[in-house]
Amino acid sequence: MDGRNKSGHDRGKIRFRLLRRLVATTGITAIICIAAAALWLATLPPLPFDQAGQVSTTVVDRNGKLLRAFAMADGRWRLPAQVKDVDPGYLNLLLDYEDRRFRSHLGVDPLALGRAAFQLVTRGHIVSGGSTITMQVARLMEPRQQRSIAAKLRQMVRAVQLERKLSKDEILDLYLTLAPFGGNLEGVRAASLAYFGKEPKRLSLAESALLVALPQSPETRRLDRYPDAARAARDRVLARMARDGRVSKEDAEQAKAVPVPRLRKPMPLLAPHATDQSQAVMKGELRIRLTLDSTIQKALETLARDRALALGPDVSVGILAVDNASGDVLAHVGSSDYFDNRRAGQVDMTRAVRSPGSTLKPFIYGLAFEDGFVHPESLIEDRPIRYGNYAPENFDMTFQGTVTVRHALQMSLNVPAISLLDRVGANRLTARIRQAGANLVLPKDETPGLAMGLGGVGVTLGDLVRLYAGFPRQGTTVALREIVRTEDGAEPETRRLLDPSAAWLVGNVLMGTPPPDNAPRNRLAFKTGTSYGYRDAWSVGFDGRMTIGVWVGRPDGAPVPGLTGRTAAAPILFDAFARTGKLPAALAKAPKGTLIASNARLPLPLRRFRPSGDLVRTGTAQALRIQFPLNGSRIDAYGDGEPGGSAVPVKVAGGVLPLTMLVNGIAVGDIDSRRQRLIEPPGPGFVRLTVMDAMGAADTVVVRIQ
Repeated sequence: MDGRNKSGHDRGKIRFRLLRRLVATTGITAIICIAAAALWLATLPPLPFDQAGQVSTTVVDRNGKLLRAFAMADGRWRLPAQVKDVDPGYLNLLLDYEDRRFRSHLGVDPLALGRAAFQLVTRGHIVSGGSTITMQVARLMEPRQQRSIAAKLRQMVRAVQLERKLSKDEILDLYLTLAPFGGNLEGVRAASLAYFGKEPKRLSLAESALLVALPQSPETRRLDRYPDAARAARDRVLARMARDGRVSKEDAEQAKAVPVPRLRKPMPLLAPHATDQSQAVMKGELRIRLTLDSTIQKALETLARDRALALGPDVSVGILAVDNASGDVLAHVGSSDYFDNRRAGQVDMTRAVRSPGSTLKPFIYGLAFEDGFVHPESLIEDRPIRYGNYAPENFDMTFQGTVTVRHALQMSLNVPAISLLDRVGANRLTARIRQAGANLVLPKDETPGLAMGLGGVGVTLGDLVRLYAGFPRQGTTVALREIVRTEDGAEPETRRLLDPSAAWLVGNVLMGTPPPDNAPRNRLAFKTGTSYGYRDAWSVGFDGRMTIGVWVGRPDGAPVPGLTGRTAAAPILFDAFARTGKLPAALAKAPKGTLIASNARLPLPLRRFRPSGDLVRTGTAQALRIQFPLNGSRIDAYGDGEPGGSAVPVKVAGGVLPLTMLVNGIAVGDIDSRRQRLIEPPGPGFVRLTVMDAMGAADTVVVRIQ
């Protein structure tokens, strides 16, 4: 017994030593494994969020709608997408099929991994994957070269890191942006646009199931190569969801009956000229926002394309629509077809310098109204006249005799416009237009002359639209804005074009311009123009809300016989306003002090316009002249600049009584028999003082009140 006890005791001691050695070995092994794992984790680089953040540049309109996307440098289409941008039904289907416990697990789902391992052992092949959405995102951020246990472990570690750093919706955002859909399509947004031609905000059940199925094997299920395989994969998603009770069997069967797309659709390409320019200006920006309205832009692009086709194979159309109040460009159509090489479609005709024809005439009349020597109801002569070697003629080669200034502008008569320009001064017109922010391009070594009133100068459609928007703004212009920048101020900087009364009078006259055939009357204030040789046809119009300009012609500058602003551009202008979907807005009321009267009730000097040569008197009548203040002088009427300054005396010589005094184009009363008058200046700054006599003679000085 003692021997057996001793032998048993020895065996127990041996087992104990073996167990202790096993425990020690296991512990050491565990420590080594933990140390190795810790060392491995320490050597892992940070999560490559920078690479994941590399996406296609997108250009959106003022409401955030996609105008255009640009492929990445390597040719991939990867459009950024967020949970809020995607149909909730698609998201629910995705999570139900791919990762049912996504909202609860910590990046790795042990149940899913166990199920996948059991299916692999019992069936001999992979039935379902154990990867969570987070693990798939980790794999997409760090693409693996081959399948291995180490690669799977790395995904699991990365998934846990992602869960600790990001919210569930942020992880979903990454999946929606990075998931592959075949070819160069990445992300659900790019896939939805390419396959369905729409944003993924509203998807059918069939479309959602297809987008769930494609990323599992994107290259073998490419719709443009293997549509049958893609359809089979979609149907398997639908069948499983119906089996699990996630969708009804009836809905699943209806979705299975829907054919899958077999061809990719083109990516959105609205406003190609504007988006090209914005990408060049905003280099490096991944999301560029423009002031354009995609609905208006699309309607006017269609209009331009259709009208150009009707006008001829070489004719192009440019259209620019802006908001009067802000100067925001609402539509920018640079050509009738961006991809039409014959029409030079990639040339932006809204920026091309062309002859404006008669479209500068309203600014001549505006300065004449501002100076106070003419009124819309004044009479003016439309008769043959010569200025040295220059003898202007009307477009139809006829003359209408004595007409009102209103009629002369509405009918775009050339002789009255040149007569007024001779009085206003071509240099002054040029300076005022440039002061308002537009640029007039003169021929080399040429100075402004009378011919500029009929188109003898260059201007862009953009500058014309900016100037015309100054009429409904009652005499001020703002720079046109197309790119929305974070540093943009709340109020745009204004430039002076005309006095408010003069601007309103021009708009009032243009409102009565005879419209093109079958167009409503008195709906738009507009003006047409035709350049020399039928090279350019223009029409620019405005209401109380927006201004639209239209150019029609050949981009190469060749003539188009019979092409005129009235027959080619004006109908497009009226259609453009109609296609904006907005009713015409009324113009503002006349500013205070605006003279509104018939010819018979006008002051005698305003009843008939007399050219500059008629102002010189002979015999006993002396030429009218303002003796004080002198032109260009400075007058200290306010002292410290506060309101309530002293009156300014005006002294006049010559002229035929009665004499009428105007301040900034507004009549303030008659000058007494001593030819003197005290006036109250409207405020510090430049003031125009004009005196007119009973025969229509006038003299003007501009002084600075301080």
